[in-house]
Amino acid sequence: MLTDHWPVFGLRLTTPRLELRPASQDDLVALVELAARGIHAPDRMPFSEPWTRQPQPAFARNGLKHFWASWANWEPDDWRLVLAVVHEGVIVGTQDCGAKDFARRREVGSGSWLGLAHQGHGFGTEMRAAMLELAFTGLDARWAISSAFPDNAPSLAVSRRLGYADDGIEILPADESGRPRPLRRLRLTREAWHEHRTIPTAIEGLDGCREMFGVD
Repeated sequence: MLTDHWPVFGLRLTTPRLELRPASQDDLVALVELAARGIHAPDRMPFSEPWTRQPQPAFARNGLKHFWASWANWEPDDWRLVLAVVHEGVIVGTQDCGAKDFARRREVGSGSWLGLAHQGHGFGTEMRAAMLELAFTGLDARWAISSAFPDNAPSLAVSRRLGYADDGIEILPADESGRPRPLRRLRLTREAWHEHRTIPTAIEGLDGCREMFGVD
């Protein structure tokens, strides 16, 4: 079985409404097709890299390459876990979690998106909460970081709801309009996570793959 050689594929996170699982090949197809149907309004760009503006077939092919690279480049001291988010059997988006030198730093970062048809139902908060349960309870993280552009109100609202606090501003290179792009950084401490932890999450399959995350 694949999990005998790559045990992280047996990992499952379950919340009251969602299942988060490492994306299979079929899940990846569903994700790139979901993304092609829209993630954000055409006049907005919530991502630091404007990957959603690529034309087909490059859009789907580069999306698949991006997901495949997360597995191909996985190392215990430099990993990125890509999770398909499933609601009632339907893939609605993706939640990732990544870290470098996690065994010593105990800090994780994350990113996520939802298809337009699945936004506005609270899934963003629930799937980020599941990721944080994995990080803090499952992997004994000390901090979780996130970032968003100042006009990305939904992402910032999820972070605030879950206890993140401001952690400074990063200025990204200018966009096509020539304007610099400020990115708001946020940080969640273990203590603040305990205070804001309200969404129950079950973790399955972690014991067999802890070494892949660089922890005992």
